[in-house]
Amino acid sequence: MSGFLGNLMNQAVGAIGGQLGDKFGGSIGEFLKGDGLNMLISQAQSAGLTDKIHSWIGNGENLPITTDELRSLLTDQQIQTIVAKTGLPAGTILPALAQLLPAAVDQHTPEGQAPSTTA
Repeated sequence: MSGFLGNLMNQAVGAIGGQLGDKFGGSIGEFLKGDGLNMLISQAQSAGLTDKIHSWIGNGENLPITTDELRSLLTDQQIQTIVAKTGLPAGTILPALAQLLPAAVDQHTPEGQAPSTTA
């Protein structure tokens, strides 16, 4: 998974450079593991972005997300965690993440279904 995300990162944000691109792509993969995707779905509902995230999970075209929508989707703590892990400023991360997140979620949901939650 991180290989796919690393390649996607290098294509979308080639100006960042290879090692940082791999690090950033790996951070996205880590974020989506476990309950991360379910948490993102919940946050999307709260932010009014349910249609976007459902397009990323389902089969078909992925709706784009803007940097401003991404700021409403992610918490400040989540953004700061990615900043800390990558060493990249938020001003670089958010536009790249807006390009990468739809494809990353799509890749993590190959069956077109969100992961089941265990209650």
